[in-house]
This record gives sequence, C-alpha cells and structure tokens, in this order.
Amino acid sequence: MIEQEILDIVKKAGYPLTVYEGKPYVPPMLEILLETAAAAEREACIEIAEKQRYAMHISLTSHPPQNGTAVGIANQIRARGQA
Repeated sequence: MIEQEILDIVKKAGYPLTVYEGKPYVPPMLEILLETAAAAEREACIEIAEKQRYAMHISLTSHPPQNGTAVGIANQIRARGQA
C-alpha cells in the first residue's frame, strides 16, 4: 500500500493521528496490520482468478457477460466485500 492509502484508511477509521516532523504519524504496528490485511486480500483475489483460469469455460469477454469471464471474476471479488 502506498502511504496515502494508509493515511486514508486510518482517517476513515477515526484513528487519532499525530503530526511528527510536519507529517502525519502512523504507528508501525498499525501500518504492518494494514499491509498484512491488504496482502491477504490480494492473495484471496488472486485465488479467485486462478480458479477461473483453469475452468473450461473461461474467456476474457462474452456477450452478455457470464461468470466465467473477467466480468464474472470481478463480480466474485466485489462480492467478497459484501460478505
């Protein structure tokens, strides 16, 4: 994650930030937690894509979009945030 993304998440969570040498300070453990969570989510999304990669019906596009397409993979990833 880039520094600005971390700051945005911390602010959205309402975590109190202090300023150190003119910059917002995020405690190292909080930064590690956010990085670890982001890495785990990336891996879960990769796993979804990899499972579809070997499916017999995979194609990058179709009309109308179906579950085996890139659109279907994206929909599965979006659904993770709604669980």
